[in-house]
Amino acid sequence: MKHIVIIGNGISGITAARHIRKLSDYRITVISSETEHFYSRTALMYIYMGHMKYEHTKPYEDWFWEKNRIELKQGYVVSVDTENKQLQFKNNDLLGYDKLILATGSQTATYGWEGLSLNGVQGLVNIQDVQALENNTENCKQAVIIGGGLIGVELAEMLSTRKIPVTFLIRESYFWNSVLPENDAKHISEHILSHGISLKPETNLDKILGDNNGNVRAVLTDSGEEISCDVVGICTGVKPNINFLEGSGIATDKGILVNRKLETNVKDIYAIGDCAQQHEAIGYRKPVEAVWYTGRMMGETVAQTICGKTMSYNPGNWFNSAKFFDVEYQTYGWVFNDKNKKEGETHFHWKNPEGDQWLTIAYHEETLKFLGINTFGIRMKHETFDSWLNENQNVTHVVDNLRKANFDPEFYKKLESNIQISFKNHLSSKTTNTTQL
Repeated sequence: MKHIVIIGNGISGITAARHIRKLSDYRITVISSETEHFYSRTALMYIYMGHMKYEHTKPYEDWFWEKNRIELKQGYVVSVDTENKQLQFKNNDLLGYDKLILATGSQTATYGWEGLSLNGVQGLVNIQDVQALENNTENCKQAVIIGGGLIGVELAEMLSTRKIPVTFLIRESYFWNSVLPENDAKHISEHILSHGISLKPETNLDKILGDNNGNVRAVLTDSGEEISCDVVGICTGVKPNINFLEGSGIATDKGILVNRKLETNVKDIYAIGDCAQQHEAIGYRKPVEAVWYTGRMMGETVAQTICGKTMSYNPGNWFNSAKFFDVEYQTYGWVFNDKNKKEGETHFHWKNPEGDQWLTIAYHEETLKFLGINTFGIRMKHETFDSWLNENQNVTHVVDNLRKANFDPEFYKKLESNIQISFKNHLSSKTTNTTQL
């Protein structure tokens, strides 16, 4: 019986294990050094905020694994012997495999700042980080967050629920301006400020300062400002967790290099999820994607290949979702920030003057082809936008039919007619300007 070993029990590894079990009778072993059972990492913030307990974040009952003959092994793999198909653990245990799936996820990305080893400095990637945050914030009077991404805003919300003052250092003029168009980023910044968070734009960390006991006492910015704090959240992104592969012969760059079938350069070894890096990026996607749903899709894909039905990874149209305090964000297709707009890309932006709802629609200026949409505070259906993108729909068709995509709860105010009027005025003004030229 073939032995399939999966290192990592996140969404990628567990999805692979589940689908391999559906398709085969292979022996399956899932290895994790983090937790015994799979849990939803996207729910980490709710554990700290008191909305959930750890056991509530486990999608499957503890008996699920034995019933489905998926062996769970806790341990830390320190090396992979690809020639003998054997893993070595930190406690010197050995485990053989026939096929190996690397689903080792991400770790906090740091950039060599002085003071990273001080007590109170941490990231927010796994359950251990949440446990550390509980300890670090027990008597915390002030916190500083470095980096303006999705993890950073989650941490800011978590700390604000404990009434801990937060100072947020971001490199851009507005929050997440490296991803969002300026109007979207500006509104998000205003929303973060409205929740009592101190936002310091165009500010970089110089170093972290400690006291005589090895604890954080302040950060020093690149402008020379010293900000007192007891906790420093490093939220400057994540990087693939691949250090243990050094000397294994498995080709790596930022992540583990894979082809479209998610195969590495070593026979019978695959990589999926946050740790995998495509040799060539798929469309406008990044070669490494630390996104929940792409990890799930990779798990499904590699399971098919391992069970005899070779399949290429095809993530389809880009989409994602997040939450900025109480504003929900969804994106479908491509809406690039102002610096990275593609040739012919133009934007229509609308904001509700009476509330925290706004959107940006990207389309081609000449052909009017719909390219993508960002929505904030308005829930839209993935299936509808996916169809419109696949059909290469015209932007006017999309705007005229926005109500078909809306799935806000009952009694929510419908805003589509306002958006449609504003869009007609937008198109009319562009036509007028073109005629005058």
